Amino acid sequence: MAGKHTYHRPEHHHNHCRCSCGGGRFITFLKILIAIIIVVGLAVLILWLIFRPNKVKFNVTDAKLTQFNLIDNQLHFNFALNVTVRNPNKRIGVYYDTIESSAIYKNQRLQTQWLPPFYQGYKTTAVISCVFSGQQLLLLAGQGLTEFNAERVAGVYEMNMELNLRIRLKFGAVRVGKFKPKVNCEFKVPLSSDGSSVVGSVFESTGCDIDYW
Repeated sequence: MAGKHTYHRPEHHHNHCRCSCGGGRFITFLKILIAIIIVVGLAVLILWLIFRPNKVKFNVTDAKLTQFNLIDNQLHFNFALNVTVRNPNKRIGVYYDTIESSAIYKNQRLQTQWLPPFYQGYKTTAVISCVFSGQQLLLLAGQGLTEFNAERVAGVYEMNMELNLRIRLKFGAVRVGKFKPKVNCEFKVPLSSDGSSVVGSVFESTGCDIDYW
């Protein structure tokens, strides 16, 4: 009698291969991603060490208010101010592509202007001049009205000016970024109708806050 032969089904390793191959690709991708992050991080660190960027500084150095009358909820105003912009960086220039300036009183926008763009070189100081004039609906009640009456008696008003910017930075010959910092300037300005300030009131230069994000 012929001997019995036992048949063994060959084992298949396709699923195991798929898992191994897929896992290998993922690990390779992860290694490449980590390497890219490290290279970019080192590049940023090297650039920072070379250029050592410092924040641009904004200050309201002069302001004149010649009209500020509230009649039937209509505010008639006329004031001008100068903002100095100091770039302290030795190797970084700044392109101010868009400059939107707004006059604000008691959290209410009085007027908005768009100023001409300009480039600011290394370690230089520029001056932004703004003139706001006209009339605007101004609704005051409660604390806001109380503060307005007190300021009218004192002849000194607390004002705000905002600058919404769109800038680019220049590193040597390279221009990078489209940043949108917001500058907020809070200052007190005396009312003057004849070119002179209220007795005992002198405008004081005031620094501005900058939010780069």
